[in-house]
Amino acid sequence: MRGETQERAMDQRDENIGVCEPERLRRAPLFQGLSPETLRTVLSAASVRQVDDGATLFIQGDDADRFYVLLEGWVKLYRVTEDGDQALVTVVAPGETFAEAAMFASARFPVCAEAAGAATVLVLERTRFTAALAADPEIALFMLASLSARLRHLVERVEQLQVRSAPQRLGDFLTRLCVQTSGQETVELPFTKALVAQRLGIRPETLSRSLAALRAHGVHVSGSEVTIDDVESLRSYCEPR
Repeated sequence: MRGETQERAMDQRDENIGVCEPERLRRAPLFQGLSPETLRTVLSAASVRQVDDGATLFIQGDDADRFYVLLEGWVKLYRVTEDGDQALVTVVAPGETFAEAAMFASARFPVCAEAAGAATVLVLERTRFTAALAADPEIALFMLASLSARLRHLVERVEQLQVRSAPQRLGDFLTRLCVQTSGQETVELPFTKALVAQRLGIRPETLSRSLAALRAHGVHVSGSEVTIDDVESLRSYCEPR
């Protein structure tokens, strides 16, 4: 099964769609503030690829010979338990990097990565990226910024688990999908409700109860479509008390 998964992953990674737009790269801490010359150096070690829903990017224990920037879509990172179950670590959002720490530290991927819907990723290979680092040390500073952003994200997740109720965690997740900061907005859940529940650290039945509780705060659900009557009001409700 491991070999079949790896073969499927390679099929997805082989498609290169060319040079990506600089504005999409600027979402990632790794690229924020880079000069045009340095950005070109980084991109010389990169390729942009599209992956299908459910495609495996890498498997726990594989050689960490690359890392990724997620340009579009969502990617789930999970560990496989001794019983063969999946234990979700996080869901990567557009603009975030992943697997960079493993590439420089353990040299083995500590998790599996799977596309949660169609996605576009920037792939940076270890050998070529290390050469780029040697050519332009400025890149190393932005690698630190990228890792710091990941640490802040993990700290926020711990805070949410400790000080926010399940409806508040769900409401915060929904407001982060919104473009507007106030007024009514309708958003689409980016992945399945089961994965949303895992990302928030709650059970699927708790997610259903949380959605019901959020009706009192102007949240209405129809399938994967969610309408929020007042984004600002919901965001205020979700603030830790």
